[in-house]
Amino acid sequence: MKKIVVTGGSGKAGRSTVKVLQDAGYDVRNVDRVPSLAGVPTWQVDLTDYGQTLDAFTGAEAVVHLAAIPNDGIHPPERTFRENTLSTFNVFHAAVTLGLKRVVWASSETTLGLPFKKVLPKVAPIAEDHYPYPESSYSLSKIVGEAIAEQMARWSGIPFVGLRFSNVMEPADYAHFPSWQDDPAKRRWNLWGYIDARDAGHSCKLGLEAPIKGSENFIIAAADTCMLMPNTQLLAAEFPGCLLAPGTGENDSLLSIAKACRLLGFEPQYSWRTAELG
Repeated sequence: MKKIVVTGGSGKAGRSTVKVLQDAGYDVRNVDRVPSLAGVPTWQVDLTDYGQTLDAFTGAEAVVHLAAIPNDGIHPPERTFRENTLSTFNVFHAAVTLGLKRVVWASSETTLGLPFKKVLPKVAPIAEDHYPYPESSYSLSKIVGEAIAEQMARWSGIPFVGLRFSNVMEPADYAHFPSWQDDPAKRRWNLWGYIDARDAGHSCKLGLEAPIKGSENFIIAAADTCMLMPNTQLLAAEFPGCLLAPGTGENDSLLSIAKACRLLGFEPQYSWRTAELG
């Protein structure tokens, strides 16, 4: 597989994914509503239109689907749900219709119960089986996407790799991290998780290349939390009933990436702790 369509290639995770794939020798086409990235062929496409989606994917061998309305705060919830589910269906259906060899796509950590106000984690790090607890139309759209992926993989035999990304951060975003160190409540909503955009892009490459069958979903997060405060103190302050799993380091991620490490070969390379914070 060398000809890859990346939807949403102009976004945070998308820009990194396009670069990682191009550096690895892939022929990448960006499909996005946003104008072209420099040096990247871009088709401006409305993915809620199936005909446009099918045309944009013609000639590709695989797709990395990252395009979506990223949360409920941008548009009314019904629009977020409608556009995310329809565009995801169109992408998956076009991939099956055209006989693409693989679909890698962005699911979300929000499917796990974020912001953890109604269903509290009992043990951390939480893993893929802490699912599904949607608390927004955005997270519900991702759960619907996972259900569609499972059935289309069953129908077609095409592997579908869902990446439940944590909060995507670019290097410039690390300058904000010191501002919440004194208050664990500020980032409790996703168990203090994050993922560097460069590692997110690398995980997409691994999703294309790993020997996956059927439909599989993976938590993709950094190896550490976004906090200096040890995990025992974080949990005591915000989730006093949650146990810390034996062997978890004091700043290890509380979103388990064990499955991604095991099946994808994912190993995060970037941390805010070693970045220049400005």
